[in-house]
Amino acid sequence: MIKRKGVNMDNKEIIEKYKYVPSRHVDDFHLAGFAYYDGLEVIEELTLGQKVELVRELDNPYDEKAVAIFYKGKKLGYIPSSHNSFISTLLFYGHGDIFEAQIQMVNTEVHPERQFRIVVKVKDNR
Repeated sequence: MIKRKGVNMDNKEIIEKYKYVPSRHVDDFHLAGFAYYDGLEVIEELTLGQKVELVRELDNPYDEKAVAIFYKGKKLGYIPSSHNSFISTLLFYGHGDIFEAQIQMVNTEVHPERQFRIVVKVKDNR
């Protein structure tokens, strides 16, 4: 519910009035490094829509902006370095709770670096 001077509308009324709903999409990418971590231990559980966790790795020796992706405590890989700057910065400053990440694509028949695609969205807290 939005309450401002002379305005008292809920989200449904706003959508109907203004006909605009911004996309929650932040980024999507192939999971980097899957072959090198623990993904095979949980590969049968990694299905479309499955939620994953984004974790900033401050001590990563190869990428100061590294963001690891975990599922049930198992590291699956990373956000590719070409995609990690914005998300890494927000995680560094403690704003990780605004994101939700999930598996967007699964194809175990291709190269491990192309088997999983992750989508990151802004949470809808309305």
